[in-house]
This record gives sequence, structure tokens and C-alpha cells, in this order.
Amino acid sequence: MKKNNSCILFVLSALVLLISCSDDVTYSDMKNKERGAVKDFIEEKSIKVITFEEFLANDTTTDVSKNEYVEIDEVYMQIVNNPKDAADARRIDDGDTRNILVRYYEYNIQEGDTISTNLFAGEPDEMRVENSRGTYSATFTTGYMQSMYGNAVPTGWLTPLRFLYFTRKQGNLAKVNLIVPHSKGTITAATYVYPCLYQITFQPENLYDYNE
Repeated sequence: MKKNNSCILFVLSALVLLISCSDDVTYSDMKNKERGAVKDFIEEKSIKVITFEEFLANDTTTDVSKNEYVEIDEVYMQIVNNPKDAADARRIDDGDTRNILVRYYEYNIQEGDTISTNLFAGEPDEMRVENSRGTYSATFTTGYMQSMYGNAVPTGWLTPLRFLYFTRKQGNLAKVNLIVPHSKGTITAATYVYPCLYQITFQPENLYDYNE
């Protein structure tokens, strides 16, 4: 009888161990799931991915009518509007530090859920952007993103900055769509390993102090 009980306990222990092991999800598993979610999203939305070389050859534009996105360091970017020809158009040049106002929409691609947006808020978010020899850095100073994730701007948000011109004309603001992996996303995305779609509109807080 004792022998039978010992056998039963052994089998139960083995089953518990097997179940607990099967529930373990590695970082590699999570990254594979993320890559699959991005791949499925690109196919579902009929996104045409172009190379960086094609992007440069097209004068750093993406053809919205063809739903083009360019892949740059794991970030997929679509420039919806870039007001290069606006009378007051400015770049964030080397050595510049500028306050940029942003309206955004944040969507978890993997779960198919909207996370947050300030499109209907009274005030836009604000971030302080610096260009040091072509390397961009930024911090949130006010807004929803700061309250949710802290001051750090996701590095994926910095990808468009070296290609965009900025204007204060409401009907002609710089606008992009971004597919951002966890490694270039918010601290929460990095922790739980999921990719996000961002729709972002940029507007400089003040153009008058830009270098001519």
C-alpha cells in the first residue's frame, strides 16, 4: 500500500512539474510572438515595406497611396505628411533644442487594443528634443505619456525626427505612423514585450527662435 502511495505521489509530482514547465515562457518566446504579431499586422493592413535605400531614393518619402512604410532599425515608419514646402518650415538642426507638441494614438498590435491617446485632450503632450551631431534625444515634460510612462520618450519616436520639417500651420503639421517593437517602446512595452502602432502629429511650440 505504501508502495502504491509512493507511486501515486511520484506521478502527481511529475505532472505538477510538467505543467509548471509548460507554463514557463522565455524572453525568446515573447520576442517570437511579437515578431509574429508585427508580421501578421503588416499582412492584414496590406503594408508595403520598402528599404531604406528606396526611401532615400524617393527623397525620404513614403507613398501613402501605396501604404508604404520604411524599415529603419526595426521601426517601421510611414511619413503621412512632411511640410517641407511650408513657408515657415524648420528642421531641428545640429545643436538645436526645441519644445515639440505632440498628439498621438497608441495601439497594442499584439493584443489588438488601444492603450492611450491624447487626441481628445484639451492640451497636447510636450517633449523637449535635442539634436547633437545628428543624434536625437528627448524627454516628456508634460502630458499623458509622461504621466503613464515617465519622462523617457520611446526611442522609436525619435526615428522620424531626422527626416521631418516642422510648421505651426494646423492643416499642414508633420505626421507619421510608426510600428515600434518593445525594445524601442515604452518601459511597459519593454517589460511585457509587445509592439505598438503609433500615430503621431508634431508641432513646434515656437518657431520664432529657430535658427534662420
